[in-house]
Amino acid sequence: MNEKDKKSIIESILFAMGEPVSLGELSQALEEDSTSVKKTIQELMDEYKDAGRGVRIKQMNNRYQMCTDPQNYEFIHKLLYEKNKASLSQASLETLAIIAYKQPVTRVEIEALRGVKSSSSIQTLLDRNLIKEGGRLDAPGKPMLFETTVEFLKYSNITNIKELPSYDEFVNGIQEKIVEK
Repeated sequence: MNEKDKKSIIESILFAMGEPVSLGELSQALEEDSTSVKKTIQELMDEYKDAGRGVRIKQMNNRYQMCTDPQNYEFIHKLLYEKNKASLSQASLETLAIIAYKQPVTRVEIEALRGVKSSSSIQTLLDRNLIKEGGRLDAPGKPMLFETTVEFLKYSNITNIKELPSYDEFVNGIQEKIVEK
């Protein structure tokens, strides 16, 4: 199979799936080794970027997804999201930050850090697919553990959870903003 055909197939799969696809899945579909497929994906990523196209291929934890150019966000946001999706509340953002930094974490641990009930914030984040159940804690009552999702990576515009600033930097940044007000 030539490179042009491989690129066409990868584009078709990523477009049709609409969600992140692993390198292994792409390799299996193409019946090619992962090194070759990864090289082809990188070439596609470069081609989209160099051509200034409105579509990109984004890598997230060794998974790939077709998405829009981040520079076009404001236009897409105006059209699709402003009318249909309210932004996250301060409580939901606080809850999401705790989960991102402390994951996997239980509701009780979140509430202990926030000092208030967090059930509705957790439900909002679950509904928006920004967090998910990450198993159960081996403790009395088997409390649910929460962790972030690939949707969170997209929402945060990062490719990996390791790209978040350190917890100390994050807390210091918030404290500086509070002092400025």
